[in-house]
Amino acid sequence: MIRQTLHDGWQLSATGGPVPAGVAGRTVPAAVPGSAHLDLLAAGLIPDPYLDRAEEELAWAHRTDWRYTLALTADAAEPGERVDLVFDGLDTVATVELDGKVLGSTANMHRAYRFDVRDALTGGTQELAVSFRSALEYAEEVERNLGRRDHVYPHPFNMVRKMACSFGWDWGPDLQTAGIWKPVRLERWHTARLARVRPLVTVDADGTGRAEIHVDVERSGPDGAGGDAPLELTATVDGRTERATVPAGETAATVTVTVTVPGARLWWPAGYGDQPLYGLAVTLGVPGEAGSREPLDTWERRIGFRTVTVDTAPDEIGTPFTVVVNGRPVFVKGANWIPDDHFLTRITRERIERRVDQAVGAHMNLLRVWGGGIYETEDFYDVCDERGVLVWQDFPFACASYPEEEPLWSEIEAEARENVARLTPHPSLALWNGANENMWGFRDWGWPEQLQGRTWGLRYYTELLPSIVAELDPTRFYCANSPYSPGAPIDGTHPNDQDHGTRHEWEVWNRADYTHYRDHIPRFCSEFGFQGPPTWATLTQWIHDEPMTPTSPAFLLHQKAEEGNDKLARGMAPHLPEPRTFEDWHWATQLNQARAVAFGIEHFRSWWPRTAGAVVWQLNDCWPVTSWAAVDGGERPKPLWYGLRHAYAPRLLTVQPRDGRPVLIAVNDHDEPWRGELLLERQTFAGIALRSVKLSLDVPPRSVAPTELDTSLVSPDDARREVLVATAPDARAVHLFAEDVELDYDPAPLKAEAVAVPGGYRVDVRASSFARDIAVLADRVAPDAVVDEMLVSLPAGESRSFTVRTDADIDPAVLTEPPVLRSANALSAPVVRY
Repeated sequence: MIRQTLHDGWQLSATGGPVPAGVAGRTVPAAVPGSAHLDLLAAGLIPDPYLDRAEEELAWAHRTDWRYTLALTADAAEPGERVDLVFDGLDTVATVELDGKVLGSTANMHRAYRFDVRDALTGGTQELAVSFRSALEYAEEVERNLGRRDHVYPHPFNMVRKMACSFGWDWGPDLQTAGIWKPVRLERWHTARLARVRPLVTVDADGTGRAEIHVDVERSGPDGAGGDAPLELTATVDGRTERATVPAGETAATVTVTVTVPGARLWWPAGYGDQPLYGLAVTLGVPGEAGSREPLDTWERRIGFRTVTVDTAPDEIGTPFTVVVNGRPVFVKGANWIPDDHFLTRITRERIERRVDQAVGAHMNLLRVWGGGIYETEDFYDVCDERGVLVWQDFPFACASYPEEEPLWSEIEAEARENVARLTPHPSLALWNGANENMWGFRDWGWPEQLQGRTWGLRYYTELLPSIVAELDPTRFYCANSPYSPGAPIDGTHPNDQDHGTRHEWEVWNRADYTHYRDHIPRFCSEFGFQGPPTWATLTQWIHDEPMTPTSPAFLLHQKAEEGNDKLARGMAPHLPEPRTFEDWHWATQLNQARAVAFGIEHFRSWWPRTAGAVVWQLNDCWPVTSWAAVDGGERPKPLWYGLRHAYAPRLLTVQPRDGRPVLIAVNDHDEPWRGELLLERQTFAGIALRSVKLSLDVPPRSVAPTELDTSLVSPDDARREVLVATAPDARAVHLFAEDVELDYDPAPLKAEAVAVPGGYRVDVRASSFARDIAVLADRVAPDAVVDEMLVSLPAGESRSFTVRTDADIDPAVLTEPPVLRSANALSAPVVRY
């Protein structure tokens, strides 16, 4: 097999649609992989799509057609040689031509396309062209032919197999991409090739690792040399090799070879063990010629030995949803994942590593690849394999009713088969999910009335997709939707029932205060969250309103949620005083976001094993925006990220209501018991101890233990000026007796000094009065500055040091004053409206 990448020398031009004068008639160099927006940006023909209100200026691109051309110089096919032109991904509706001859057409960005060009290559220079039609106009045409199906947001993204969020979402821009978004190459081969390799990796009861490798072999065709001869398939894992014969006389054949590894080291999710990976190599060759000539084709990946399933066996409550790895139940601490940049080709492996490291740094063990995005690249799953991050993989369906007629059914089957097979090697891949919120949508969003009996996707989730997973990847669990009540028909138990399967909790944020997270005890919460703006450095890099306010034009364009700012205000009102300035608003909304989500997580964790997982919406952003993300579009952690790290910590103390009384819950997510002295102290904000109790803490591994609180600890003399502090080895909890709007904080409780240290600065902070949620917002001083900790509460008399990492040379004093050094206390000063 000889592979020749075709990434250099492409040209791009607009060929139709409402193209502005500055772009019309221009031909510009095109990056491949890439997209039209990025090529125009590189040529200086459009503003950066993320800047201020540029998104509005670029709406013309929604209905524009594009043409990519390449002067292709390639040798003609030799006798017996097959030559394939392979596109790993085209976005989206395209026609491929060679010297004006149509090779084929595409309408699905989620799959690859292969064209046999052995008879088309002349041996000289030929024009290879890929012409893209507006995906929006194609989708509208399909909708006219099949009839409208309900969907969120204005565009009919459910009518074309393209990343749904490229048409805009409540956190994403409406910048509809087009281009050759994955690698393209010529493949020259003879006799046969490895068309697909699908390892199914399990562990036997005696600890033997088992890699059952299913290989699809394609012969080159009637003119291929040796096409009628038997071939030999070789598979090697950890130095152990097994062989199988590919029978002669078949154009395509599937062969299975099994390699066993006695005593295989098990792959574990983060926090449960190590992540050993084994190299798997597959070789296709001619029998008896091993080592004497080049193999016909080779394939290599890394695998990990583990078992993973989801326990949904009915119990006395309802239906659990507990992820079980290597026989051990796992409390899932996770986040939803969206594409890390709206322009997908800018996402490098290094960027993915940084993002997944941030997930692990916040003690997460699972990322859910949400259904409005893509099947991620190999880099993403490789990095999750290495870090021990489980992957919940949605099929790309979200918040819409999808027709089951052609042309969609065949495309969906093809993409599902390709991607299920592609992802089988990855030990991180834990489960497949049919769709996001579509069964819930059918039940609650008025779809039946609009559909009038038309198809809406149910057969995808209950027939097509589970049958493909069962056929191609029976080692993994399949769930029909999220949320979903396992085993229930569409007209049975509600998909979002708290006692069955998975639940999405969106009453909080949309309508209810975040304290209402405690109204439900879900078996598994796979979506919940709260909004906040991006960090100051990211915000001011991309938005330049003068003055900047929550309703200034560019800021508001970067707030995509329906009534988003109203919901932010409503969510703060019961908890925090009304901000005095935009800077205070920025800090207060970030703080309230972190508190709201941490509140929910602590509630969910306190109910383990009844509640078996919390997957927050969302880890990341795809551009600079006010959103639910913990890491903003500039890759900077928001205060929420630190809140997640605290709430997901392996050892957690949290005060929770039980039977109408506050109870201290100790959560131990370690394999060792949690033992030590527990100090409980009710004290004034000034630090005077009013009641102290010492207890012995003894929490078994991977368990939750409640501690009753003496009435004297939870009955304040003055609720406005007192706090309960619970301190144990590895953890602390502070419990206040009223909301901040009612508390008599000292508005300036901190004294601080900062000094230069290698790699940055150290900020030493001392509290003269109780100080809640101390933060060093270091990015306000330097764009690269990151602080090691945030949202720390200090009782009076205590000190804490914060380390700021930055390459910038700054005055240390600026790190010790507002707006960099913040706490919740200062928000309690008198209101001055801006």
